[in-house]
Amino acid sequence: MYNIKDFIRSIRERDAVKPSVPEVILCYPGFHIMVIYHPLAHALYQAGFKTLARLWSQVGRMFTGIEIHPGAKIGRNLFIDHGMGVVIGETATIGDDCTIYHGVTLGGKGDMNGGKRHPDIGHNVMIGAGAQVLGAISVGDGARIGANSVVTRDVPAGVNVMGIPAQVVCQADQKFCPYGMPEENNR
Repeated sequence: MYNIKDFIRSIRERDAVKPSVPEVILCYPGFHIMVIYHPLAHALYQAGFKTLARLWSQVGRMFTGIEIHPGAKIGRNLFIDHGMGVVIGETATIGDDCTIYHGVTLGGKGDMNGGKRHPDIGHNVMIGAGAQVLGAISVGDGARIGANSVVTRDVPAGVNVMGIPAQVVCQADQKFCPYGMPEENNR
């Protein structure tokens, strides 16, 4: 179960506009999906009520524009900012304190039947608007994925990746991130 105060604090810290507490509670669909819809859908799914779980997740999608399969495992304080069009697949896992922007897909590649099909996202990962993270891959702790990137291979911890296909462009903690890193550092 969420610590609601900690979750609201984490949203206020990560959102550039620094919204008020009532604004987060009343106006943030990422807050609603993570407090009202996904926890119940996930619990129903885990208890074997899969159709009811899917139905409740679809109600959440209808009200928030965010589609999270009830089988997805999500850590603490996932901040989905401007969440319209976010899709998170059944076997995806997301660590603590991650940020996901609108239009992101954590999906499969369509080449596997059953089993692990979706990505594992580490802790403190940021995924930019429109990025597609596809397949049974891992994104390491502290990684940052640039907007509209397509990621189909593992991403090491602590790096920035961008492009189609996504390539490492620098370490995530660098203040300035030049695009032209030596070829041996690109993925």
